[in-house]
Amino acid sequence: MGRIAGVTAAETRERLLLAAAEVFAERGYDGTRVADIAAAAGVSNGALYAHFGSKAELLVAALRAHGRNQLASLFVADPDRSATELLLAIGRTLNQRRDPRGHLIVEALVAARRDEDVAGPMRDYVGERAAWIADLVRVAQGDDELDPELSPDAVAHFCLLLGMGSALVTPDLHGVGDEEWAALLARVVTALAPPGNATD
Repeated sequence: MGRIAGVTAAETRERLLLAAAEVFAERGYDGTRVADIAAAAGVSNGALYAHFGSKAELLVAALRAHGRNQLASLFVADPDRSATELLLAIGRTLNQRRDPRGHLIVEALVAARRDEDVAGPMRDYVGERAAWIADLVRVAQGDDELDPELSPDAVAHFCLLLGMGSALVTPDLHGVGDEEWAALLARVVTALAPPGNATD
């Protein structure tokens, strides 16, 4: 079981990322062996190591790929939406049931507490997510949608706490209606608007 005939290196990498996301989500970081991921992807251990240097690197790479796909789907759905509308759309997804790969962030955060090989790349990953959100906040501030006095970094931190917390407190543990959740998010965005500028 080496390289699969007719499959490019890029396709093999994608197979490995998908297999890693599924296996890590199912078995956890500590309960997953590199051989498990290679087998799920249908490649050899050597083929896996040709693309990823370690299990930790593969975990964070799978998380990056999955996170990018979620954000890309929101952009594709409505590329002309405002920054505030995009933040609200992201917020509404937090109340929805995730597919098993959506819980990959939980495995990565837990592993980062115990394993410095995971902690370093996870700091980078979380920093990139925070920077992306902070940039989105700055765009919204420039468009007079959010109060310019707000710290973009503080808003980004708040959003990260909501997003990562939603992976822990799933609808199975505690749920709230979609309309109630959307109404709360709208109130939060209104509270963050410039003084005297109410948003819908």
